[in-house]
Amino acid sequence: MLNDLLVIGTGISGLTFAIKVAEQSPKLKITIISKGDMSEGNTRYAQGGIAVVRNLKDDSIEKHIQDTIIAGDGECDSHVVKFVIEEANARLNELINWGAEFDKNKEKLDLGIEGGHSEKRIVHYKDQTGKQIQDVLSKKLKSFPNINLLENHTLVDLITDHHSIEKKGRCYGAYVISQEREEIIKICSKITVLSTGGAGSLYAYSTNPSTATGDGLGAAYRAKVRMDRLAYVQFHPTALRDRVNNNVFLITEAVRGAGGILLNSKKERFMLKIDKRAELAPRDIVAREIHKQIKEQKEDFVWLDGSEIAVDVWKSNFPTIYKTCISQGILLPKDPIPVVPAAHYFCGGIRVNENSESELKGLYAIGECSSTGLHGANRLASNSLLEALVFSHRAAIHSVKSLLNPLPNEEFYKVLPAWNGEGYSKSDTLRNVEKLRKELQKNMTQHVGIFKTHEGLKLAEHKVNKIYIQVSKLYNEKKLTYGLSELRNLVSISYLIIKQAQQIKKNKGVFYIQDYDKKFYKTLQKST
Repeated sequence: MLNDLLVIGTGISGLTFAIKVAEQSPKLKITIISKGDMSEGNTRYAQGGIAVVRNLKDDSIEKHIQDTIIAGDGECDSHVVKFVIEEANARLNELINWGAEFDKNKEKLDLGIEGGHSEKRIVHYKDQTGKQIQDVLSKKLKSFPNINLLENHTLVDLITDHHSIEKKGRCYGAYVISQEREEIIKICSKITVLSTGGAGSLYAYSTNPSTATGDGLGAAYRAKVRMDRLAYVQFHPTALRDRVNNNVFLITEAVRGAGGILLNSKKERFMLKIDKRAELAPRDIVAREIHKQIKEQKEDFVWLDGSEIAVDVWKSNFPTIYKTCISQGILLPKDPIPVVPAAHYFCGGIRVNENSESELKGLYAIGECSSTGLHGANRLASNSLLEALVFSHRAAIHSVKSLLNPLPNEEFYKVLPAWNGEGYSKSDTLRNVEKLRKELQKNMTQHVGIFKTHEGLKLAEHKVNKIYIQVSKLYNEKKLTYGLSELRNLVSISYLIIKQAQQIKKNKGVFYIQDYDKKFYKTLQKST
């Protein structure tokens, strides 16, 4: 069956897009695929909220625009910043109309504040905003008969001119792993939408789930789609030092907005000396300083002290964090929380226009896998869910209109080839895959993390090339497995990050090469 639209990914971007298209065009055939259960993904783990100007007495569109541009270190596209923030309220109201609930203070939305924001404007649902949104959108999606949901399907590659005799300069769908059928299947579509998230799993310590392996980014790279700003990887300043159920647990910066402060091993409040905004400085500044403090002390963490936050506020506003800390023996609010920075968000990705259309016709990218120009060199806290809502809306309108243009006929799609390879093996027991993945994570964490050097980038490139050779050998000699497919993407994205990093000539936002700051570099060298 030929689809009108194929949506790959079921986070806030993919779900919002599919719902909007289904609402305005109920006769279109839409297939949406989820890597696992549709409830999983980065959206579900977003604790903070959505940045929206609601209090016009103290706040303004202009203030939010300015905060975004400052956080992005002057690298944002000002046109994009303006329309995203101006459209924020309309998109939030739609989400509320669909059933999403957010915390209120009396009759009005309760607004929080996070790093980089000059006013309270974070709309949230306790510390479970992402889960609330994911659950509401998932339920609504299932109400549309023209949406075909395929769970446990993983993107392998995009179908492009490379797979066709006729060269029409388009994307024609995708090859995906079907766990249920235990094979690689062809899904043809007039429009293909990537909403596959980032690649946080490139790093040994990340707030992303292990499934965040850059599937859309890797497939776009192999399809020769333009990618930019991949070297701008944001590290969240505060993740719980010890893993919980083998996962990294995020401590939302709303905790700092509520009064939490950062202390080093000497119990000194160090952020006051670094930035006048202290703990509420943008994430890049806070994460770098925490990393520096860790390098200069014996302990491999700093303290997040929330003792000034009343216990009833912990329980009502941060119930997940409160319960998790208690389970780890951290008695809030008395005990401080040991925290470290963790890889969190890709500020770059597939280059798209203001309607989320990539340079390859028929291919759109929305959410973290895209590069819209909104974030510049560093994303302002809680602007990611906002970006997803605005660009999903624009992509839905634009893609439906584009379907009215002349397109290849159905016969063309029928002759596109099935997957050309050895097929798929459900037996994911290739020991080398996990070993190589850990080597890659170690390499990226050591040389391409918060602090980088030119020499370190050269070493990282050399190591990635060696891993690439081994991955290519496995790919050519074995049947494709789920783990090998993920590793193939991670290797591609790590290579792109390193090569783009080598082209950046000065420190901006989350990007920091120590060689560009001789004085700071010497300080770090002494501490290590």
